[in-house]
Amino acid sequence: MDLQPYVDGVRLELEIAAAAGGEEAAELAERLTAPLDSALRLALLEALSEGAEHITRELAPASVDVRLRGRDPEFAVTGLATDADPRGANPADTDLPDGDAVPAGDDGGTWRVTLRLPEALRGGVDAAARRDGLSVNAWLVRAVGAALGGSTPRDRKRGNTVTGWVR
Repeated sequence: MDLQPYVDGVRLELEIAAAAGGEEAAELAERLTAPLDSALRLALLEALSEGAEHITRELAPASVDVRLRGRDPEFAVTGLATDADPRGANPADTDLPDGDAVPAGDDGGTWRVTLRLPEALRGGVDAAARRDGLSVNAWLVRAVGAALGGSTPRDRKRGNTVTGWVR
């Protein structure tokens, strides 16, 4: 994603506004636009990062990452069900974590169960799910999978990639 058009747009608006203030104001605006470039890029990256974080919360267990390639950010979406994934056909499966957290040999179906936890645990479960950017259901599925000896998405080796948010 090329940020330069957005930076140039702000620069142009500043120059137009300064032109109304006379020649001195226009010269000052011209001197300010060079250092403004870095500040605008940083502000845009922070906004994109925050947006990706909000989207990730809604997509859990999938995630959206903002990655820098040179000076420009790129978005990477990971963990979405594909057409080849049998879980993608069932809307009830949207809270399932990545396939490797489900025991091997599972056909990808779901089993609905009512879980009654003591009220004292609710705050901790909610906080842990929020911290991991997951729904409570997805977090519980991961916790059960880990307790039964299944791997969790954190256990996976991803090669030479870096994931996370740009701040």
